[in-house]
Amino acid sequence: MGWSADQCARAATPTYPCLIDERHVVAELYNMPNVPMAVWIDEQGQIVRPAEAAGASDGFRTMDRTTFAMAPAVAAKGKAARQTYIDAIRDWVAKGAASSYVLPPAERRRRVQGASATEALAMANFHLGQYLLEQGHRLDSQKYFDKAKALCPERWHLVRQAMELIAVGNASSPEFFAHVDALGERPYYPPVEYGPEQK
Repeated sequence: MGWSADQCARAATPTYPCLIDERHVVAELYNMPNVPMAVWIDEQGQIVRPAEAAGASDGFRTMDRTTFAMAPAVAAKGKAARQTYIDAIRDWVAKGAASSYVLPPAERRRRVQGASATEALAMANFHLGQYLLEQGHRLDSQKYFDKAKALCPERWHLVRQAMELIAVGNASSPEFFAHVDALGERPYYPPVEYGPEQK
């Protein structure tokens, strides 16, 4: 996937707190339909960039689904997208509010999307399915997971988590890739909007 051995080693040993968000609270609060996503929050607690794909790209859609191998050119393009995002973060860390990657307030508001009534209903169905599964009602839970997926098929954290809760490994199953293929030309990871003055 374009990760070097050094990057893989560092990714496996975080030196910072990591939240395991089993209830999808963060995803709901910050309207994160997919992973990996990032929200930039400054020292004053202000969002300076709302949720966006954190250097991820759609290159994975071209990989061999049996071996998970990816063409070198596609892997290189994904690596470049991640590096661009990391460089943007470093610019923000170094320059703070003066960074050109910090969005003006009006643009932040434009990009923040609240949950629609359909998305709220999908989340309610997902949570009910999760509760029923925890109580041992697997068959009943599946109905609510299916409803959540049908309501919001492009909220990937719902789709993949619902699949994985039913059986480990389902989140990379043929069913998952069928959902991805159904996108056609639409992106799985919408490209990050950096702005005209940025990369």
